[in-house]
Amino acid sequence: MVKMSLEPVQVMSGQVKELKVAPSSNGDSKGTWEEKEEFEDNLGLTAKPKLVTGRRARKVEGGVFFPKPENAVTLAVSSRVLFRTEREQKVYEQKGVEEYLRYQVEHENEPFAPGPAFPFVKALEAVNTRLRELYPQSEELFDIVLVTYNHAHVGIRLINTINHHNLFIERFCMTGGSNPIGYLKAWHTNLYLSADAHKVREALAEGIAAATMFMPEKPTEVSETQLRVAFDGDAVLFSDESERIFKAHGLDKFFEHEKENEDTLLDHGPLKGFLEALGKLQKKFYAKGHRLDCPIRTFLVTARSAASSGIRALKTLRAWGLEIDEALFLAGAPKGPMLEKIRPHIYFDDQMFHVEGAAEMGTIAAHVPYGIAQKYPRK
Repeated sequence: MVKMSLEPVQVMSGQVKELKVAPSSNGDSKGTWEEKEEFEDNLGLTAKPKLVTGRRARKVEGGVFFPKPENAVTLAVSSRVLFRTEREQKVYEQKGVEEYLRYQVEHENEPFAPGPAFPFVKALEAVNTRLRELYPQSEELFDIVLVTYNHAHVGIRLINTINHHNLFIERFCMTGGSNPIGYLKAWHTNLYLSADAHKVREALAEGIAAATMFMPEKPTEVSETQLRVAFDGDAVLFSDESERIFKAHGLDKFFEHEKENEDTLLDHGPLKGFLEALGKLQKKFYAKGHRLDCPIRTFLVTARSAASSGIRALKTLRAWGLEIDEALFLAGAPKGPMLEKIRPHIYFDDQMFHVEGAAEMGTIAAHVPYGIAQKYPRK
């Protein structure tokens, strides 16, 4: 029998600390809707969701419109990062699977509170709205697949929650405790976001861009109209080749290696494909004269120095045909303050040291467990 994995997303404040449960979230029948709204305000969501009943489907010229997975930019999002499920986790741990399922059915009309991926998903939907205005028949859109270990019994509560928050998510993958990784390829997944670091590593091993999401204690308010995505460079967009030189031989050898190889392209990292997908959609806006008000903006936030090691990174991106809207070479300075100014919906980094620093400043960050830094983590 396969054991269900229902570990909740971790709440971070510098270091990973004990889980914080949102007031009245996730089925506490004694709580109030006002408390839920206050919690959503803390996520930076200024627009209050309206209670929606019944299934919804986006319509285009009178017909229901769903892009084919092979044409869309598909993001598989775990229910545990899209919503907050700490209370349910306690029921599962203390009383077992059967009581957990019973609890979910009894509380299926009580929506989950938003999790760390919620603002990101809302921003994806805002981009889709703009794309549909410019290209009504195009299938080149963001497509969200909700991936969960939950049994199908829990699906009703998830659907009710999605309708309550006015999310456009019609594709579900409820595995009943079995491994979801095999389904990700079938969905042509461009990015997988989860709270389960083990499953994220499995996805990366299968060549699927993936990251483990963490929840800052006090999330920064983010844009509702422009998707902002920030990436680290080495071991995220690029391979860990240069990071290996630094770990093995120190900073001077790293600079020397980068100088000698500045005209040699870096190999690709695990999230290069996702940046390519974002760039492809950006160009659709550019083609319609919307470069300056494009609803997608990308950032490179790297510990590299500009003059001594940045040129190789920029030449690699240019050779790949990828445009980064803003590049910040910090030369080892902390990333948290810069990310606080950028206010991305998500920031990807291969080192937990930087993920924790970002979370301290309120940034929703995601760990990409790839490369040499996983063997020799920075203290």
